[in-house]
Amino acid sequence: MNQGARDYAIVTAAYWGFTLSDGALRMLVLLHFFRLGYSPFTLALLFLLYEAAGVGANLAGGWLATRFGIARMLAVGLSTQIVGFLLLSAMSPAWGATLSIAWVVLAQGICGIAKDLTKTASKSAIKLTAGDAKGRLFRWVAFFTGSKNAMKGLGFFLGGLLLEGLGFRGALWAMAALLGAILVAVVLSLPPLMGRARASGSARELFARNRGVNLLAGARVFLFGARDVWFVVGLPVFLYASGWAFTTVGGFLALWTIGYGAIQAAAPALVRQSAEGLSAEVPAARAWSLALALVPAVMAALLLAGVPRPDLFVPAGLCLFGLGFAVTSSVHSYLVLAYAGHAKAAEDVGFYYAANAVGRFGGTLLSGLLYAWAGLAACLIGSAMMLAACWALTLALPTVALPTVTLPGRRAA
Repeated sequence: MNQGARDYAIVTAAYWGFTLSDGALRMLVLLHFFRLGYSPFTLALLFLLYEAAGVGANLAGGWLATRFGIARMLAVGLSTQIVGFLLLSAMSPAWGATLSIAWVVLAQGICGIAKDLTKTASKSAIKLTAGDAKGRLFRWVAFFTGSKNAMKGLGFFLGGLLLEGLGFRGALWAMAALLGAILVAVVLSLPPLMGRARASGSARELFARNRGVNLLAGARVFLFGARDVWFVVGLPVFLYASGWAFTTVGGFLALWTIGYGAIQAAAPALVRQSAEGLSAEVPAARAWSLALALVPAVMAALLLAGVPRPDLFVPAGLCLFGLGFAVTSSVHSYLVLAYAGHAKAAEDVGFYYAANAVGRFGGTLLSGLLYAWAGLAACLIGSAMMLAACWALTLALPTVALPTVTLPGRRAA
């Protein structure tokens, strides 16, 4: 195994462990506080700082990974997640609702920073380790993204299992111990200066250097908002209100995420690839996002028409949504690395995933608001509208590689 493949395997394995704990955390918080009687909108509030923190964390993470090296930022992300788990475990059942909510939001915000520092560092590493072999970047991005989401699905199941077996506090301690072991392995295994380069010296350098990255960032806002507007609060509460048990809800979300991850990993087999990496892939991004927008639109129409057994056709429709979303997301994840500059890939990736965090924040907030206003149908209408906007932005994506804008005082990437 050459050095690039070895480093890719180490980063992927570390991110698997992190994502397993992150998925478990989401299910722990959602189920634990819903069982305590928190409303759907309050549950959405618990995740808002988690999502909002990702905007700054991705921008800062990209800059810091360039300045200090990807391996070091991966270690910082893992350490920050451990701190968030321990802080969350310190919450006392004797506290009032206001203090409890504030404490959870703060701890979730720390975990949100950890997630995006770790994600930006890990995905930037793929650009460096893949090299210039034809097709390798798309395959490695697809496998990394797909396997990560499969681990997140397992994390949903693990969260429910740990909550039942160890309780809320015991589950958090167990996950902190797991991440501690992963942290030690990363520090001992990866070159500390991997990916280090001259970081941008101003905000103007950090933003808007590449038209392709900028357009994809805009599309990413709407793509992930379209998922989280029904996934974070609307769907779990809808299924539970339809008579599903907590374990059944968690199991479905876990299976959906695992299946979605498997499809992401297989995306290179579903999308025709071009020799130069853009002329076939960009039209694929457009076609898949347009087809995806039709799914929530049709599902919302069925709900509004009063079609019987929504507890059956909604999960079936969302499985179809998962197929389209997985391929679209995988193609986007590849394209941002295809457009990104080599020397400062971490900064381009950080900017892109900051947009991802904006979309998740908006989707999370709207998930609680729209469900409280008009139920799951409103969430699905919001999803369809966001996907239409995502598709419109992909129409402007360049199908040939464009040079990165050279600003005064820096060399082109």
